[in-house]
Amino acid sequence: MGNAFRTSRGFTLIEMVVLMIILGVIAVVALPRFTGTDAFDQRGLHDETLAVLRYAQKAAIAQRRMVCVTFTQSGATAKMDANGDGDCADAGDSLQGPNGSNPFAIAGASGAQYTGTTPPASINFDALGSPSSGLSLQVSGLPQSIQVEAQTGYVHE
Repeated sequence: MGNAFRTSRGFTLIEMVVLMIILGVIAVVALPRFTGTDAFDQRGLHDETLAVLRYAQKAAIAQRRMVCVTFTQSGATAKMDANGDGDCADAGDSLQGPNGSNPFAIAGASGAQYTGTTPPASINFDALGSPSSGLSLQVSGLPQSIQVEAQTGYVHE
């Protein structure tokens, strides 16, 4: 009879209590990270905005044409002045993005947008990469803002 107790398999009460504690800690720490994606979406829009501004400036220099970046409340579109008429509004004016999209555009997810009621309408980079003006842009929920220096065109956080 003593042999039957030694061969039975299963968890002891102490093992079950330790397992419950570990699962409780994981639920408290990890679960909130999977339910809310707003912070992830906001950081994504911030990083994509930096990328589109830097890409537009580099494309303007490489193609020796003006590139315009137009903002909406939750995204941006970059177009190139293809015919040299000084604006980016013509039908043929488009800038192919590094991913092949034409025109190059970004859009924030539902939880990400630029702060303030109206974002800057646009910024233009000339053939030397100089911006038409300086720019300060902030994505809601993030402390750092996106800056484009008026004199040099340097794009940074």
